Amino acid sequence: MSTIILGWDPVRWNRWNYAAVVEQVADTGLHLEHWSVGRGFATGTDVWLLVVGDHAPGLIGHGVVLSQQREPLEEPGPPEPDAAPDHPGFTVQVAFDALLPLGDQVPAGLLREAMPDVAWDTADVAGLELGPGDAAAIRAVWTSYGPSQGTDPTQPVPGTYPDNAVARVAVNRHERDPEARRACIAHRGINCAACGFSFEMAYGEIGADFIQVHHVVPASQLGNDYVLDPLTDLVPLCANCHAMAHHGVGSPRTEAELRHIIASAGYLRGNTVGPEELEAQRIAREILGQQAE
Repeated sequence: MSTIILGWDPVRWNRWNYAAVVEQVADTGLHLEHWSVGRGFATGTDVWLLVVGDHAPGLIGHGVVLSQQREPLEEPGPPEPDAAPDHPGFTVQVAFDALLPLGDQVPAGLLREAMPDVAWDTADVAGLELGPGDAAAIRAVWTSYGPSQGTDPTQPVPGTYPDNAVARVAVNRHERDPEARRACIAHRGINCAACGFSFEMAYGEIGADFIQVHHVVPASQLGNDYVLDPLTDLVPLCANCHAMAHHGVGSPRTEAELRHIIASAGYLRGNTVGPEELEAQRIAREILGQQAE
């Protein structure tokens, strides 16, 4: 997978209302933006966003190229500083999945230490394609100095792993709110509401008081005036059930739907069903089916 650097000069181009975009990515995990580049890049290309120009240079975001086209769009992203004005170039659609607030970018000095052969302080870095060694190095820097994972260590920082190495769970800021999480757990307990799993029973002391919380209303349906009720809007779920609540659907599955799916698969809350039990269930269904005939 290729890795490129995109340069952003906030003084020359800020049509995307960056502060609002940062909040959108924090809430929904994604922001799509069209970006003018000097040449085409394949779908799936790893993108690192670098602040250039009068602002302090530094690493500020990560994304992935979703598509490209030969001719620029009517409202393209910021042009590369070294692009010729008469060069048609390309426009790529980038899905940004992690952005730092302007002013919190990872300083160029840290990038120079990790990758001394790259001219991080010059406009020439815009559009640069990194080699495998530098691609790994910039991921390591992002892991150490990029967005905080907050209180949930099971959620990977976007950009720290190749896209095909992890399955990301879409979470919103309400699920990461520590006060809301405490209120939810105080009301619902620390066992998974879908499968009944207890981290404390499985892992002992280190699992005490640990559980994820799931927001039952999709982030896309929340307005600016939305007021969270942690007692009705949040549900404690283990990591597996939380992933399945979001997996393959636009609107998350409810805890009742998850319990029905789990029961239909032959899993009993609080118990592990082995191959013998599943085979016994299959035989029982066959017998019952024959009797019904």
